Amino acid sequence: MTIAAHKKAKALKPNSPKPAKELCSECGLCDTYYIHYVKDACAFLNQQMAELENSAHQRSRNLDDDNELYFGVHQDMMAARKKQPIEGAQWTGIVSTIACEMLTRGLVEGVVCVQNSKEDRFQPVPIIATTTDEILAAKVNKPTLSPNLSVLEQIEKSGLKKLLVIGVGCQIQALRAVQDQLGLEKLYVLGTPCVDNVSREGLKKFLETTSRSPETVVHYEFMQDFRIHFKHEDGSIEKVPFFGLKTNVLKDVFAPSCMSCFDYTNGLADLVVGYMGATFGWQWIVVRNETGQEMLDLVKDKLDTQPVISKGNRKEAVQQGITAYDQAVTLPMWVAKLMGLVIDKIGPQGLEYARFTIDSHFTRNYLYVKRNHPEKLENHVPEFAKKIVSQYKLPNN
Repeated sequence: MTIAAHKKAKALKPNSPKPAKELCSECGLCDTYYIHYVKDACAFLNQQMAELENSAHQRSRNLDDDNELYFGVHQDMMAARKKQPIEGAQWTGIVSTIACEMLTRGLVEGVVCVQNSKEDRFQPVPIIATTTDEILAAKVNKPTLSPNLSVLEQIEKSGLKKLLVIGVGCQIQALRAVQDQLGLEKLYVLGTPCVDNVSREGLKKFLETTSRSPETVVHYEFMQDFRIHFKHEDGSIEKVPFFGLKTNVLKDVFAPSCMSCFDYTNGLADLVVGYMGATFGWQWIVVRNETGQEMLDLVKDKLDTQPVISKGNRKEAVQQGITAYDQAVTLPMWVAKLMGLVIDKIGPQGLEYARFTIDSHFTRNYLYVKRNHPEKLENHVPEFAKKIVSQYKLPNN
């Protein structure tokens, strides 16, 4: 019997230098013998979005279609929320509900998701959940780098044949690149949009710099009203305007991998659930293929849905933001609050808000790669991202 090549490989030892060096997103691949494939699989060593889109969805995105240019291959989009929210979920619990339904109906035998350590609510602990209790214990986002793929060896060794993986873009690119080596009969991928993760130390700095009570924050999100919403242990919601962030202090807090990422919308997942393309209070669902539709159909009767909208014009705000971020401009809080109120009333909404945040991050990240890894610029930035960035005037330096 021939032994698979990866089984002869060995995971990196703890604290060893990673192949992607400072651009490593700590996805967990190198913590397994699947490191054998890292040169091809790693999103930061081998950008291959178009090829993997073809593999996952049987076609790559149409760059002449504005929605596909921005949001990737898809066959449907909508806004949704659960009729009966899951208590303690970050939103209404759509992701957790889909995972629980898939497990209880026998579509999958396990779910790769992320719980937190008992000592620290923000310290990610990837697991293969085999009960609904284990899935529900993973609710709420962990805004730190998470080695989700560190469980890949367990998958193969466990004999699981039907699996759901919940993850973010960099993890899913690596997963898609090695999925044929996992011995699975069926793989489902449920993605979330992701941008600007931090190390645990970086998160501590962000919370201490931004929140009135960093030690009591349960979760937070950058919301469509142009404010960061911090939920605290007592249930209170603290709102801090984007424009009031201490950019001069926080500019370097985000992981280099996130500053070099162009897969905000998780283009390789079957189904994506987030918030960025929906109006306030709703979640944004993107069905990329028939597998994604199958997953969504399991919970359709538990959801209220409505069409996505697109209002406003993002262009001027993005262009001004490029300069403000580049120069680390920090506004007085009263000005920031006023700006937030005005933009919330007349600024981009729905899909236009999503384009606003994609434009803002892609232009920033393009400049980061150009300045810090110029040798990677041409091959690392996908064609769709180059087209998006080309709409704006960037600093020459």
